[in-house]
Order: sequence, then structure tokens, then C-alpha cells
Amino acid sequence: MPQKSFSTLNISDKLLKNLDSLSFTSMTPIQEQAIPIIIQGEDLVAKSKTGSGKTIAFGIGLLHNLDVKDFNIQFLVICPTRELSEQVASELRKLARSEHNVKIVTIYGGDSFANQKRSLEKGAHIVVGTPGRIIDHIGKESIDLSHIKILVLDEADRMLDMGFFDDISYIKTKLPSKLQTLLFSATYPENIKKLVSSIMKTPKTVTIEEDNEKFLKQFICKVDKNNKYETLKTVLLSYRPDSAIIFCNTKLEVEELTHRLYSDGFDSEFFHGGLEQNIRNEMLLMFANKSIPILVTTNLAARGIDIKNISLVINYDIPHDPEVYLHRVGRTARAGDEGVSISLYDDFSLKYLNAVKELIKTDIDELDIKELTYNSKSPIQAKYITLHLLAGKKDKIRAGDIVGTFIKTLGLDKDSVGDIDILQKDSYVAIKRECFDKKISKIKEINIKGKRVRIFIL
Repeated sequence: MPQKSFSTLNISDKLLKNLDSLSFTSMTPIQEQAIPIIIQGEDLVAKSKTGSGKTIAFGIGLLHNLDVKDFNIQFLVICPTRELSEQVASELRKLARSEHNVKIVTIYGGDSFANQKRSLEKGAHIVVGTPGRIIDHIGKESIDLSHIKILVLDEADRMLDMGFFDDISYIKTKLPSKLQTLLFSATYPENIKKLVSSIMKTPKTVTIEEDNEKFLKQFICKVDKNNKYETLKTVLLSYRPDSAIIFCNTKLEVEELTHRLYSDGFDSEFFHGGLEQNIRNEMLLMFANKSIPILVTTNLAARGIDIKNISLVINYDIPHDPEVYLHRVGRTARAGDEGVSISLYDDFSLKYLNAVKELIKTDIDELDIKELTYNSKSPIQAKYITLHLLAGKKDKIRAGDIVGTFIKTLGLDKDSVGDIDILQKDSYVAIKRECFDKKISKIKEINIKGKRVRIFIL
């Protein structure tokens, strides 16, 4: 069935033009079914996988109802993790470019409470945050939720898995009695049903059963303790992915495996909840812009993040919870892209693998490591290197300003510059590795729009 255009929706021409500039031409199934319900002002329960386009779905609904002249908080989006909060806010800011001066504030733990309070005092249209920090602001009376029109619960099943049922219920009591509630969830377990019945009234339901089996190839590979790491290297050298996620079951295993890979020349970094938030943010940004080709992680990256074009997922350890397996392999083969998952198992983890097979009700092909071949034994290197600029939106810097300056000052061409992420006070620019010469490596600052901007190489 052909996908419908966004132009069939009853939304403003400015928003349509911005969607077109972002290369959003036709709606995904969740967008096609959910957006009309949201625009009509009805409560919605939507079951759809991460990466299906749900942020755009509720984002269009929020902006359609936005009164840009009213700087009271009109919309509250609750997310399970800091990373997802930032990603959702980033997507909403892109969507809101067609409107002047839309203010979106993120609030979550691990970031300065005082800075968040100051941002809220200046006024905000949309707040995106995690349950615990929202409650902190409620307790300190630093957030006014009395004007909320729409409440969005994103990745609701993940939030309930993390024990946030009571927190969400409490936050709901601080909101106006008359408001629209939108709940998005990848699964629909009993605790979601309980939450829906307690905070929503006769919601419309949308379920998108996306079959990604034709895009995802799943393999298992038998190993023993002595050859597990070498098997992993063989897999990496054979597939040579631009972006791969390797899952381990503990933080210690994540760090040890990353150090082994790095010692063998593979560009790799580890990612887990023990890292400071600013480091986690930079790691995800660099992984997304191809400056980190291999991310070794705990289940922290199994959900609550949305990074496109991950071609390979490796379960170095089989998860003890079979549902976690689904979330892990769901990082690849997204939005119609092809992907591969490979799970290494031994006699000890066989029972966990059997639980996975029982859950997904299908056999997983066995991979014979002896059949894998590769043309080069050279370790996988990043295709890009990231530059960190100490200037951002508050300095009125745009992507075009950065590209123009890099072309003029550093002698780069436009194709040498990859993704550019401009935050409030910082910007991150990916440069192709082959274009990264001695001149660029020695530069400490650069003049952009008459302002001297410090540069660091990550």
C-alpha cells in the first residue's frame, strides 16, 4: 500500500514546507494512523517499535496545537532516559524551525538543576524530561504545569520496567484535569494496561505490527571461552560494518572488551550508565556521525536511543531476559534498512538462547565461523573524526556558517564535511578521515562570523 503524503493532513503550510526540507515526504504507518487522532484532540495509545517515526507523529500534533505567543509550558513529554530526552528534544527543535522562537527545555538528572531552573524561569513551550527530575522540579516549585495541554509518555513500557509507575501517576495529579494524553509503547504488557486505565479515558488505540524479518538476518554462533574474542574479531573483519553495537551483560565486561579491541587497533568506545552524562551524550553523537564505528555497551543502548544505519548488532553475551534480546537486535534493520544480528553462545548460555527462541517462535540460523572470509586483517577504523567547537545556537551559528568557514579557512570541500550537530553552547562537526591533515590537527581556534571559536579534536 502506498504511503500517504503529509500534505493530506490538516496542518500549516509552514510546517509542511519544513517537513519537506527535512526530507519527510510520506508518512510511516504510525504517523498515518496517529497524527489525525492527535490533531482531533483525542487520547491515544500507540503500540509501535522504536524508530518507526513516533516522535514526528506526536511532534506534529504538538506543533499543530502550539500557541507560540504563550510562554507557559503547553506540552510535557516524559521519557525513560536522559539520552532519549535529548534525542526527542532535538527532533522537536528540527520540526519547530518553521515557527519563530519556539522554546524547548530538557530536564533530567545528571545535569545542573540550577541551569534547568533558570531555563524554565525564562519561559518554555515544551518540556522534555525524565520522571525523577520532573518530580524534583515539582517539589522545588520551579516548574508550572498548570497550563499543560498535552502529555506525552514516550517508551512507556521502558519507563514502567524502570519502576516509574508511581512517578508517572504522581505527575499526572499535578496536571490539569482536562488535557490530552498520548502514550507510545513498543510492547503492551499488563502494567501498561493498568497505567492506561488509571490515567486515560477511552483512548483511541493504534497498533503497528511491523514485520522486519525480511530486513533483519539473525544468526547464532557457537563458541567456547578460549575462542570467543577471536570469533568476535573474525565477525568484525568479515562484515566490516560502518556502525556496530556489541552488547555485554555487565559494565566490567563492556570495559574489558573495549580495551582489548582498542589494543588490537579497532576504533571502539564503551558506553554504560557509569559514565557522566556529557560523555554519554558525546559518545552517542560520535557513534551517530560515524566517528565511532564500534560501540560496546550494556543494555543501556538496547532501548531509549534512536540511531539510524546500524548495520550489525553482536550479542557478545546472550541476555538473561529474552525480551531484552528483541530490543537489542531492534537497533538494526530499522525503517526499511537491512541489518544483521549475530549472537555468540556457549554451553552455559544455551539455556538463555533457548528462552529467546521460545519467545520469538522461530529458529535462528547457525553461523559457521569457518565459512567467514575477509580481504583485509586491518582493524576497523572510523570514517570520520569529530571536531568540538565551543560555540552554538546561543552564538547564532548555523551549519552553513561552519561549512563556509571550513571551506575558506581549512581548504576543505563541501563533501569533506559530514554531520553537523549544533547545540546551545557547542557544535560538533564530522570531518572525513582522509581529509584530516596536519593543518587541521594543529588548529586550536577558528574565526566564524567574526568570533574566535575554540576547537578540540575528540
